[in-house]
Amino acid sequence: MQVQLNTDSRVQGAESLAAWVETELKHKLARFRDQITRIEVHLSDINGERVGGGEKRCLLEARLTGRQPVAVSHNADKVADAVYGAADKMLRALDSALGKVRKVKGGETIRGEGGL
Repeated sequence: MQVQLNTDSRVQGAESLAAWVETELKHKLARFRDQITRIEVHLSDINGERVGGGEKRCLLEARLTGRQPVAVSHNADKVADAVYGAADKMLRALDSALGKVRKVKGGETIRGEGGL
């Protein structure tokens, strides 16, 4: 799983931030590592120079093997909180999207073992 970080001009995109984001996402989404080829992270300051809550935005887009990408976003006062919130949302979105596939392929049927 590759992690690609993109920031706007108002978010400090140092190498330490990129390393931290990659570590956090790989840890949080570890059980989906075989299905995810790449995660694109977009960090931005949505309020710019204005003062107000929820000014940092983290948009995550997970590229899945053989499936459409899954995208989520989260706004928070701090970059770290935006990343954590988006990671939690991505975990739930992947559970929903990929859980349905697992149930179809390997779960029990309504007819039981013997069929009709």
